Amino acid sequence: MATAFASRGTTAEVEEGEILMPAFDANGLITCVTTHADTGEVLMVAHMNAEALARSIATGEAWYWSRSRQTLWHKGDTSGQLQTIVDMRVDCDQDAIWIKVRVGGDGGCCHTGRRSCFYRSVALGDASRQLTPTKT
Repeated sequence: MATAFASRGTTAEVEEGEILMPAFDANGLITCVTTHADTGEVLMVAHMNAEALARSIATGEAWYWSRSRQTLWHKGDTSGQLQTIVDMRVDCDQDAIWIKVRVGGDGGCCHTGRRSCFYRSVALGDASRQLTPTKT
């Protein structure tokens, strides 16, 4: 599978052009925000390397790079929580990806068994910095 992307162009080409020129960081990764296609709920934030991004585009399913395991990760391969991509977007300077997905299996996304990885709130203005579980 071809994983090469176009070289970075001028600011105008990156910001206004029609060619995907992702800006991978020093570790070869790009941040990916994953939301539920129907509800807009933020499910997770993960990272993709060039191969994960290329596979996600080619297959229409979410692939990530696991920083903790240092390996390519096909979301749902073992859990059944396969993420089918409905829409993929890149931000203005092409250093972040946003995918809208529908989740298979039990609909969960987090390795803790929850639907979303964002299951706790931080109270603003509270110096104790206590976390509060959210309802979803």
